[in-house]
Amino acid sequence: MTARFKPKTVYVTYIASTPEKVWQALTSSEFTRKYFWERDVEIEPKRGGAFMLRLPDGRINVQGKVLDHDPPRRLSVTWHVEWPEDFRKLPECVVTYDIAPADGAVRLTMTESHSWDVPEAILSGGRMGWPAVLSGLKSLLETGTAPAIQMEPPKEMIEAIRRLKV
Repeated sequence: MTARFKPKTVYVTYIASTPEKVWQALTSSEFTRKYFWERDVEIEPKRGGAFMLRLPDGRINVQGKVLDHDPPRRLSVTWHVEWPEDFRKLPECVVTYDIAPADGAVRLTMTESHSWDVPEAILSGGRMGWPAVLSGLKSLLETGTAPAIQMEPPKEMIEAIRRLKV
């Protein structure tokens, strides 16, 4: 399945932590609520298992399936945005987190891959959001606190999604 998906956004960060703690931060709501805009992550820890991000009010923000679950090295999931409603028409993508030791730290690589020719205006949202999310994860693990970064999808992204004929 993933052969038809091509990387469009890659973000690499180095974290003064262990692979196990980075894995826990990616897969536990105890952590995601603190750095991923209060979202709860739900992962059925096996290939083919369910993956979800829930909003604080319980609505599903993102859902998909687990493609690769190899703690504490790799997590790959399909990613279909359910909310906001306009975003539902976007085809699913694949989000992969690769975790590797790096001289006493951890190199975390997040790759967002797509099966279609995504307009730059639509990619701009993830390219703005992923650095904020992963910087929050990094700060949380290194200092115990994640910054409260408030962010909205770029206007050009929302307009491009509304114009999208899928």
